[in-house]
Amino acid sequence: MASTDIHVHVIVIPLMSQSHLIPMIDLSKQLAERGLIVTIITTPRNALRYQATINQAILSGLGIQLVSLPFPCNKAGLPEGCENLDSLPSPHLQTKFLVATSLLQTPLESYLANIDPKPNCIISGLPWTSDVAHKFNIPRFAYQGISCFTLLCSHKMVLHKVHENNEYDNEPFLVPDVPDKIEFTYAQLPKMMKRSSPHIGDGIDIKDIRDQFNQACSSAEGLLVNTFDELEFEYVKSYQKAVMRNVLCVGPLSLCNKMEKDTSIIDEHHCLRWLESMKPRSVVYVCFGSLCHLRPKQLIELGKGLEASNFPFIWIIRDVDYNEEIDKWIINENFEEKVNGKGIVIKGWAPQVLILSHPSTGGFLTHCGWNSTLEGVSAGVPMITWPMFAEQFYNEKLIVQVLKIGVRIGVEVTMHWGEEQNEGIYVKWETVRNAIDKLMCEGQEIRKRAKEFGEKAKKAVQKGGSSYLNITSFIHHLSQTLVTK
Repeated sequence: MASTDIHVHVIVIPLMSQSHLIPMIDLSKQLAERGLIVTIITTPRNALRYQATINQAILSGLGIQLVSLPFPCNKAGLPEGCENLDSLPSPHLQTKFLVATSLLQTPLESYLANIDPKPNCIISGLPWTSDVAHKFNIPRFAYQGISCFTLLCSHKMVLHKVHENNEYDNEPFLVPDVPDKIEFTYAQLPKMMKRSSPHIGDGIDIKDIRDQFNQACSSAEGLLVNTFDELEFEYVKSYQKAVMRNVLCVGPLSLCNKMEKDTSIIDEHHCLRWLESMKPRSVVYVCFGSLCHLRPKQLIELGKGLEASNFPFIWIIRDVDYNEEIDKWIINENFEEKVNGKGIVIKGWAPQVLILSHPSTGGFLTHCGWNSTLEGVSAGVPMITWPMFAEQFYNEKLIVQVLKIGVRIGVEVTMHWGEEQNEGIYVKWETVRNAIDKLMCEGQEIRKRAKEFGEKAKKAVQKGGSSYLNITSFIHHLSQTLVTK
């Protein structure tokens, strides 16, 4: 374990969402392995969820701790226990939740006023943390859990307002002044980019929230991004030139998680034992992350497509999606018996990083969330892209058009979170089958490029790699700040 000559204490404050908590905890462990003292600030329920991981890091000798601060859900107008975006009973509470994170400001200031030694840096992209950093005269770096491709494209669209002038939702427009010819339609954009921005009951505009988060990033001393230089070099440089000079790519952070080597998980989860019986690069892994929701009719179409394809598969269905209708269909159709020996269905959680990195996994049907995208890239596995909401259509463009490591399922319209029941079936079973067959049978060049990017990802986080050196630069910056004080 490397160490710095001066003990640097870093406070890490993630947005309370799995997509931020998981990589920021991985980043925290990385910094602790390099000799920094790291304190992760979160709420009681989130702390409980990750305490075992942090305890293991402490046992290995790392200077890392979790500190939980009270989060008054009722005061925020949220149901009791809703301390994570994943736990919201309705997506309509999402904006209210983002605003409510500022209720952590007062308890955080009380905590900072009473600790010794004082922190030397705050890492957070939450808007209110900029006020805290200013009040206590603490340098602040922002964290971004999306790609530089997405950051640059969004910035250029907002700057030039090209997305606001289209008469029709399906009319393509060109993103100006980016390294590649990138086109979107209005229908593919996240809700925060829409012309008529929705409000919640007390009049808070989603665009205002977007602007606050953007301001929190641009006002920081630097930006730590969960990506790596070799993946999107031109977009990193273009974003540095257009928006923020001090951008440090520190990912893929999932590769820094030593827990993926835990043999007890391998022994316990039957899908990993099942993978051992499959041919190399023959299995399609199907998973849509922790927030994406498919209605039953669409899940049934997906299941039919997997059954009809010529390749074995692992299909993850979230607990919330595995309802009575799906259970009834699986039983009545004898689905698991029909695919016995060819495919398995897993209800709930599965060890995604281990599945993707297994030699038998040859394709990843994904919703294109950034963490999942990076995990697919890191494993060198080509992807079938099925974006649904948020920045997922951006990630699809990066995967398919720029990196050329995937094929599209063909979705053209954002599926608004929580409004899935109002949508028609986007993808028929024949389309699923055809996309799988195309990737697995005809995707030799795609597979080759995916493997190359997987090798680059692993090199980036190794000693001397680009992300390793960027973290070194970050630590050096903080150490120099201490010396000059």
